[in-house]
Amino acid sequence: MTEPRRPNILFIMSDDHASRAISAYGGGLNRTPNLDRLATEGMRHDATYVTNSICTPSRAAILCGTYNHVNCVTTLDTRLDNRLPNVAKHLRAAGYRTGIFGKWHLGEGPAHQPTGFDEWAVVPGQGEYWDPPFDTPEGRRKVPGYATDIITDMSLDFMERCGDAPFFLMCHHKAPHRNWQYHPRHAGLWADEDVPLPETFDDDYANRAAAAAAARMRVRSDMVYNDLGLVQPEGAAARVGELLIGGWPDRKVPELMPGETITVTCAETGERHTFDDPQAFAIFRYQRYMKRYLRTVQAIDDGVGRLLDFLDERGLAEDTLVIYTSDQGFFLGEHGWFDKRFMYEESLRMPFLVRYPAGISAGSTSRDIACNVDFAPTFLDYAGAPCPNYVQGRSLRPVLEGRTPDDWEQIAYHRYWMHNDVFHGAWAHYGVRGPRYKLIYWYNKDLGQAGARPLDAPPEWELFDCEADPHELLNRADDPAHAEIFDRMLAALDARMAQIGDIPEHDSATARRGPQAT
Repeated sequence: MTEPRRPNILFIMSDDHASRAISAYGGGLNRTPNLDRLATEGMRHDATYVTNSICTPSRAAILCGTYNHVNCVTTLDTRLDNRLPNVAKHLRAAGYRTGIFGKWHLGEGPAHQPTGFDEWAVVPGQGEYWDPPFDTPEGRRKVPGYATDIITDMSLDFMERCGDAPFFLMCHHKAPHRNWQYHPRHAGLWADEDVPLPETFDDDYANRAAAAAAARMRVRSDMVYNDLGLVQPEGAAARVGELLIGGWPDRKVPELMPGETITVTCAETGERHTFDDPQAFAIFRYQRYMKRYLRTVQAIDDGVGRLLDFLDERGLAEDTLVIYTSDQGFFLGEHGWFDKRFMYEESLRMPFLVRYPAGISAGSTSRDIACNVDFAPTFLDYAGAPCPNYVQGRSLRPVLEGRTPDDWEQIAYHRYWMHNDVFHGAWAHYGVRGPRYKLIYWYNKDLGQAGARPLDAPPEWELFDCEADPHELLNRADDPAHAEIFDRMLAALDARMAQIGDIPEHDSATARRGPQAT
């Protein structure tokens, strides 16, 4: 009797792609027909959460199946020790051809470059959008063209050469990471219309922990000129000093103060715009940001279409598990922010679209809670390979196939370690997200990572009812009516931290609502 063919696994991951910028999620921002195919022909998962909302730690959690205090990749400044076991090594040992192409962002050089892959070509650091260098086993080489298209080409070439062997392919796009350099073929998108402004764009951060107001991630004051494709600032821009972003100097676009005037020039067209109204200038920047972002996303959708067409043409669609996700969520003007880092919903929630005709029902959805540490055991489960006991996630296969176990833990744990860095000013915190409620503890403490700045702020708790308050505008941690819920979520937090072996910074015996000095 012939053994059933083990499925190919095609894992496509972008960088900073918010769920709301995929039309299958109903965000009303753009059209992504190829990504939508995965939802139509498979499952749209609506409750996938990142365990640390920043690029490098998320990638380590996905590859290793462990939380960041275990794999020791807690910040952007930590690197993955490539001697550690990872899912590619296990799948390779199980007979899979393994490859990774695109963004790695887990370190460079012999101690940190990819291991466990038969073939790899990865961009150093964040990578470049145009004519990007790639690190390979043979050394560094520059590849002419647009990064998203090149990474897709490399992925297609790898699949073509796998023959009859099952493959595990990680196609990792740089896009849509800042500074949102889109391909000219998408320059006409949104040219004659505006992107809807989020209803929380002018959030004043009242009724929240102090960390929300302290963050330097505002569209109206914290983006740099290169983010927005602006040059030759005149007027108010003169009072803004230089920042060093990614090794090159740039200047923040200032928030316009009453009585000030500023003139900016669009790099693509040379068109000049003069503003003397602060709100009009803030909205102008939002439109520049979002149109550049959405145009950059569109090349990813093009690439996904090419990958799916290849599977169709080779007769591999039925036997291939295809997953699309992002390394975390992203703020698209909600609360006035860009970037990620926070445990608030837009940053915490990852898109997760999955198609496998042999096992996943077309057009299905799920709200069972999943985390990125669950990805590795899911790959191993579908490959028929054993899951090692060090893995802290759990296979999503029963959830994806509509048979969620009775003991499925409907809880997600998140911890952000990069306390008050110089560029974004996000504060250290951890917490848990359940089906309805979210508890966050802002411990506001530098635990010794590089780049942290001194901060004198007491710890705080936040409790949100994500059903009644989906925009997370009202912290209920102080509300006596929610005291029982607070205690229940605190118990869930304590249990999860004990389960995964993370060390708490709070004292549950003395925990109370609002600011505290534990």
